[in-house]
Amino acid sequence: MKNNTVLITGACINTGVAIVEKFASEGYNVVFTGRDADKVNVATESYRKKFPNITILGFAINSLIDDKTPDEQAIDNLFSTLDEKGIFVNCLVLNAADQGLNMKIFENPLTDFMRVVNVNVVWNYALIERATLRMKNMGGGSIVFINSNTAYRAIPDRIAYETSKGAQLGMMRGLALDLGKYNIRVNAVLPGMIKTERWDKNPDFYKDVPSRFTPLGDVAVGEDIADAVWYFVAHARNTTGAELVVDGGNTIQLYPIIPKD
Repeated sequence: MKNNTVLITGACINTGVAIVEKFASEGYNVVFTGRDADKVNVATESYRKKFPNITILGFAINSLIDDKTPDEQAIDNLFSTLDEKGIFVNCLVLNAADQGLNMKIFENPLTDFMRVVNVNVVWNYALIERATLRMKNMGGGSIVFINSNTAYRAIPDRIAYETSKGAQLGMMRGLALDLGKYNIRVNAVLPGMIKTERWDKNPDFYKDVPSRFTPLGDVAVGEDIADAVWYFVAHARNTTGAELVVDGGNTIQLYPIIPKD
């Protein structure tokens, strides 16, 4: 591939789509992943139709062999394929995540907790390890985590997810320190609530959920997150180990101010 190339994980739906479209619109070639082969094929066709002058490659890849074991071989196969094609990924956006929904401490088995942490932390580290080895040899690059404001603010029954997002930030800072000498920048975007398919399909629930009552009076859309990622990649030349919260100001308030009418 000529020009810059970004690898975006979890990019078949929702925020991942917005990030793909942002980078493609800015002239980046795009490699993206998804768990389901059919969805990857559909997304690839859609992206290529919308951006005919951009090279788009989609890969179906599973993060885990089982709850305890990240699939390192799948990652090696991905990068081997890119190497064979002469594709150098100089930007990695880690969007894919296990949401860890309905994680109840006295009910869920330990393997559920392990699965979420393995997907959101260990698997991401394995991807970064392969990507940054190539970035180091090519003179630099950029890593951006799609993290969450739940790294700081807990919500019910999401203990594994919150743990993983806190761990991501620790990993981000450690990587930023260790990789800075190779001109590799590592940063994180922390969204709050985002208007995704779940928002559209559950209007009654989201109409009154406290997190929607932000100081700015609105909730982020995928494009807001994509813009924050683009800032780190394209404009923040001297920024690494940083966090950018995109949640309408939700994190700054002690409690949401919910209108009475």
